[in-house]
Amino acid sequence: MKPFDYEQDFNTIDFRKNPELYQVGRGEQGVLMVQPYKGEILPHWRFRTVPIAKVSAAKIMALFEEYRAKDDFVGMDMARKFIQMGYTRARRYSNHKGGRKYDAEGKELPRGIDEEKAAAAAIFKAYWDRLRADEDYLARKKAHQQKYG
Repeated sequence: MKPFDYEQDFNTIDFRKNPELYQVGRGEQGVLMVQPYKGEILPHWRFRTVPIAKVSAAKIMALFEEYRAKDDFVGMDMARKFIQMGYTRARRYSNHKGGRKYDAEGKELPRGIDEEKAAAAAIFKAYWDRLRADEDYLARKKAHQQKYG
């Protein structure tokens, strides 16, 4: 896998029209850059409370399925990234009040536990686990990476 190309002109590329320019990358790379998907998914991405996380994760999963039905792998992968980011960000806020993990000197701030955020993270984690085991998604991911890098 080649390194994620942050030098692309993310402000002008429509990745729906140019899926060959999309790179899966590692984890959540590009999640807040790739349009038009960022604009379609980001308004639904929330994790502040358990009820909000349930609605958010379900909506993003529904978008994932809509992208699948349209044979749009890039949309599927972007939905997966937002689900993954829902988990990672909720975990960070669970462990660190205010979401800041490090102080100005780069030292990790003391950990706490916010049970509400931990429960919200678990909601996203369940969806993320489903996506990581989805054989159709994994086959499409492999095909995209083989074809485009």
